[in-house]
Amino acid sequence: MNKRINVADLPEFEAAPYLDSEAAIAAYLTDILEANDGALLAAALGDIARARGMTEIAKSAGITREALYKALRPDSAPRFDTVNRVCAALGVRLVAKPMHG
Repeated sequence: MNKRINVADLPEFEAAPYLDSEAAIAAYLTDILEANDGALLAAALGDIARARGMTEIAKSAGITREALYKALRPDSAPRFDTVNRVCAALGVRLVAKPMHG
C-alpha cells in the first residue's frame, strides 16, 4: 500500500546548519540570486546571518541587531547598501557575470 505524505506535515527546511563555510554561503547566494527575487534574497541572507550569529553579523555590518532582523525578513526589500554590508560581514561579495557565454 502506498502511504501518502501530507506536505503540511513536513518540517520546514532550515538552511542554516548547511551554511558552514564561505564557499557554501557563496553557492547558496548564487542559486538564490538566479531566482531574481528580492524577498528570497533577504530571507537567504537572514538564514546565513542566523547561521553565523546575528549579533556578530550586525556588528560587522555596522547596523543594530534589530535593524538586521527587520532588513532580512522574508517579506522585506532591503536596500542595496544593506545587502552589500551584510555580504561583506559574511565574507562574500556579489559578482556580476555575463548571462550568455
